[in-house]
Amino acid sequence: MSSALLQWPQSTLPHVLRLTGIFLIALILNRILRVTTNLLIKRAGGPARAAQVREQQTRTLATIVYSAGNKIVWAIALLMALPEFGINVAPVAALAGLASLALGFGAQDLVRDVISGFYIVFEDQYAVGDTIQVGSALGRVEHLTLRRTVLRDPGGGLVTIGNGTIRTVSNLSRDWSQTFVDVTLSAEHPVGRVLEAFEKAAGGLRSDPAWASALIDGPRVLGVQSFDRNGSTIRLQVRTAPTRQDEVARELRRRIQIEFQKQAIPLAEVQRVEWKAASDTQPEIAPPAGNRPE
Repeated sequence: MSSALLQWPQSTLPHVLRLTGIFLIALILNRILRVTTNLLIKRAGGPARAAQVREQQTRTLATIVYSAGNKIVWAIALLMALPEFGINVAPVAALAGLASLALGFGAQDLVRDVISGFYIVFEDQYAVGDTIQVGSALGRVEHLTLRRTVLRDPGGGLVTIGNGTIRTVSNLSRDWSQTFVDVTLSAEHPVGRVLEAFEKAAGGLRSDPAWASALIDGPRVLGVQSFDRNGSTIRLQVRTAPTRQDEVARELRRRIQIEFQKQAIPLAEVQRVEWKAASDTQPEIAPPAGNRPE
């Protein structure tokens, strides 16, 4: 019994030393991998969007490289440590290969999400803070990972989208936004005077310093968009800073309304059509309330 106890440390100590060496080498390689991947990150030197986008791209690439390398290092360390416990590596490696193959078939959606997420970030299709539209989902990007994109929709709800399901995406926060403002007027009113009123309202908005940062081009009066017996529709175009088109359009409509009120320009009148009876074939147009007989 005593001889067995004396021989146990002698037979176990080499295995412990080899296991310790394997563990330390894995830690050192993991540390070297961390330092090396951090060198891939191009840190932004200023607030410019291009520099920030480049930093995010390289940071994502470094994270992916480190994550993959870290798993490979520890997998190799585990295979090297198994013989120290008297386990044959060949069957374990074969079993691990089969398990990986089965996992690959079962996690196809996850793999597709991760690959799509990598290209979304690396190609800078959109980033956190951008307003995007994916199918019927519209909102601001709150969170972005390799697997999913999380949007905050106009109603305040969080919409989670798997990156692998994204086929077409519209980024509404890049370069500029554009909107059109249509105003329908009475068909009998002279168009020339109306266009002058539009130009005055648009010029006032262009020259207002408070809106200079929101405007990129316009507002421009494009002219008569449509014309029929119900009225003529005048269209204006304005190009704005990203995602500011709605507030600019509201301000432009407000100025147009004020200008119309100053010049007493009427909008199109809506007529109400009534049917006298189910057998009648001709509609009768009801006169305005002020002109109805008592």
